[in-house]
Amino acid sequence: LDGCALSSATTYRTPVGDIEVDTATCAKLRESGHFQQMSLQVDEEEHSLEMHLPYIAHVMKGHPFTLVPIMVGAINAKSERLYGSLLSEYFDAPGHLFIVSSDFCHWGARFRYTFYDKSQGQIWNSIEKLDKMGMSLIEKKSAEDFREYLEEYENTICGRHPISVFLQVVNHSKTAETSEVKFVHYAQSSKCKSMSDSSVSYASAICFSSKSN
Repeated sequence: LDGCALSSATTYRTPVGDIEVDTATCAKLRESGHFQQMSLQVDEEEHSLEMHLPYIAHVMKGHPFTLVPIMVGAINAKSERLYGSLLSEYFDAPGHLFIVSSDFCHWGARFRYTFYDKSQGQIWNSIEKLDKMGMSLIEKKSAEDFREYLEEYENTICGRHPISVFLQVVNHSKTAETSEVKFVHYAQSSKCKSMSDSSVSYASAICFSSKSN
């Protein structure tokens, strides 16, 4: 996908309740001419959003809300800036929440990625160091440095483009100076100790305003 695509669905069904799609906002975004539309088959098969839907439905239970699902493709830096600019008005508007789906390093032969800095000790220590290098750049809100890091280390972060678009959203927003990104948790599916092992890393971050009232 060379660009970003919107859902063609009107409702998502989850085990804990239905989620209504904000069709009006989706239509407005399509009018910009920069958004494609997912087919229903693509939408149903995309796991990055599907995994979050039950959690969103659970957390928002009892609170009326709608969802604007956006699939971010393998876009270049120019497109990341474009989409960041287009979406920043929603970041600035009260009552909007951005949720970005990604995991971090997929390490092991089955992922065709086995970067190992032996100076860090065990393989899992090297993976953690690598991931946290990227996390620190995200916390600095530097999309450019994050892109250079990915080019240098080729870390297998599936959501590199959604993350970069979000960083551009923040940097294009009216609250860019007071917005902070902080990682609150990091974990690995297993601790790799030999080259035959494999793991996937996961991290959670929040974005908030540091401006005092």
